[in-house]
Amino acid sequence: MAHERLIEQLVVGRQTSDGAGVKLKRILTTEWHHRLDPWLMLDEFGSDNAGDYIAGFPPHPHRGFETITYMLAGRMEHQDNHGNRGVVEAGGVQWMTAGKGIVHSEMPAQESGLMRGFQFWLNLPAAQKMIEPNWADVPAIQIPVWQTESVSVKVIAGQFNALDGVIQRDVTQPMILDVNFYQAAQQWIDIPLGHHAFVYAYAESTTVSGSNLLASQMGVLAQNGEGVMLEGVAGSRLLVVSAQPLNEPIAANGPFVMNTQSELKQAFEDYRFGQF
Repeated sequence: MAHERLIEQLVVGRQTSDGAGVKLKRILTTEWHHRLDPWLMLDEFGSDNAGDYIAGFPPHPHRGFETITYMLAGRMEHQDNHGNRGVVEAGGVQWMTAGKGIVHSEMPAQESGLMRGFQFWLNLPAAQKMIEPNWADVPAIQIPVWQTESVSVKVIAGQFNALDGVIQRDVTQPMILDVNFYQAAQQWIDIPLGHHAFVYAYAESTTVSGSNLLASQMGVLAQNGEGVMLEGVAGSRLLVVSAQPLNEPIAANGPFVMNTQSELKQAFEDYRFGQF
């Protein structure tokens, strides 16, 4: 029988705001940069009160990492200074590589109704931090889903049961799975050896390798083991996330993530002088 990864630590996100006052829950924070390397951040946003999200995220810069926005409900419009523009809708994903520098905005494409989703920050290896920026919108219909009568697994990145996520990365090898239980069931999820990994329950509780994970809790998974056995009830939903660690220095401040303080200083100077 495969060796299970156990939950090493439970984390509860903190309520905060970002952008122009968007209310959100910050789950993965800077204190986890090294332990969950290359994952830098995970935010959950969700409200049916337009006042919580309508101001959005006006133009702001990034350098040195990637952002992944996964929408559960609502519509968000992206625009950037490289001429990209698009709307990510419910079930879809927006994957942006900031690379050497991008200035973008993320604004609600709605004035009422439920807006809910997640944003991940994924570090870039030192050799790729200054690559050309890139951006892609992936509609829900293009994201593969494996399912039985009891459970579905949406493969946003990485692989699951011979299904490949639409976006792959050779170095960090990210895996993002959205697991949805329709009824009480068990489901095994492989996690590549060597990957740093965590699970986040966002609806109902789930048992992960024998430990209870409540809604709105992140479980940091032990580094040894081949995967997790999930046991959910009807309505359990959780993200299973992993990636290959970079094991490189991290110098982070606000919207920039580099490897040294001098690179970080240069990022601020380049942005100040319009080099993005």
